Amino acid sequence: MPAVRTTRTVLAAVLVAGLTATAVATPALAAPAPTAPAASADHAATRAALRAAVDAGVPGAVAQARDGRGEWTGTAGERGGKDRFRVGSITKTFVATVLLQLQAEGRIDLDDPVEKWLPGVVRGNGHDGRRITVRQLLNHTSGVYSVTSDPGFQEKVFGPGFLQHRYDRWTPRGLVGIAMTHAPDFAPGAGWNYSNTNYVLAGMVIEKVTGRPYGKAVENRIVKPLKLRATSVPGTDVTMPRPSSPAWSKLTDDGSGPVHDVSELSPTLAYAAGEMISDSNDLQTFYRALLKGRLLPKAELREMTATVPVSPELPGLSYGLGLMKQKLSCGQEIWGHGGGIHGSSSEAHTTRDGGHSLAMNFNADWAGDSTAVLEAEFCGVRPKG
Repeated sequence: MPAVRTTRTVLAAVLVAGLTATAVATPALAAPAPTAPAASADHAATRAALRAAVDAGVPGAVAQARDGRGEWTGTAGERGGKDRFRVGSITKTFVATVLLQLQAEGRIDLDDPVEKWLPGVVRGNGHDGRRITVRQLLNHTSGVYSVTSDPGFQEKVFGPGFLQHRYDRWTPRGLVGIAMTHAPDFAPGAGWNYSNTNYVLAGMVIEKVTGRPYGKAVENRIVKPLKLRATSVPGTDVTMPRPSSPAWSKLTDDGSGPVHDVSELSPTLAYAAGEMISDSNDLQTFYRALLKGRLLPKAELREMTATVPVSPELPGLSYGLGLMKQKLSCGQEIWGHGGGIHGSSSEAHTTRDGGHSLAMNFNADWAGDSTAVLEAEFCGVRPKG
């Protein structure tokens, strides 16, 4: 996928699959250098990458980094350093963390069949929840068709139809039902394919295990203990909390046409696959705490970081349980997730020891190269041009 992305191709494929520019626009994955250079003290390369994104058409960009020298925040264009934004598929790491916590408490086994917790839900056109485990939902090896690939859903949610349907309320069962009208991508365990339906189902499993909305589990188990004051699970609230900047989209396949303010939307269209809101500071706090073992026992963290290959074309990228491992051009490995939703493209990553982290956001979905920001911060590579 090229660095300049369009609403429907990116959002429909991933919401944004966390495999936006991070995973796919990666010449960086070829021929890694043996060592990773330290980022400069003034984060000059990262500043340049943010400016390059704005020069490419992104209205505003924000990034925050932490390393052994302290904390740095940078902005370009019309953005504030403390802006909150919709994080899209970064939500998936929160969801997977909750399920791993529940396993550690003996309340669920990730190798349980989905049918045990959601009887009769994953059925139709070859889908069979009796043959799919919860673990396979979390690492995208279930073969379950992604609801965001459905043409009808795309027309309503990602194209110009969004303006008419932006406040529609979707139910998790309804989202799964759309996916069940299609055949599976492959037999359970026989391949890898990013499916937002997997995490809709994961959210439903949390609700079945706990007897409460999945968002309450995220809040009580992660948001409150870590004091993530800018992080929320909005549910049916269509508004954005402040401080925040507008989210912009062209709502077209080719990135042409007028720009629309898409800040307000029904989070139910994403649910546990991508509805959360946060900021760069909170996202770093979360991923650093996660990789340092503050949220999960050692056994569960090992399970989370046990990855499967994504594609032969992307040898430097692999996927764990709601967590991606990526090797950058300098050989540095980073862990985290990407996410996109209307008018918002985000990345949040840290080194395995939690010592160097970055979280960033573009408030547009048709332009900008987030991989360049990661390469700049972790490898010191300045964008070309």
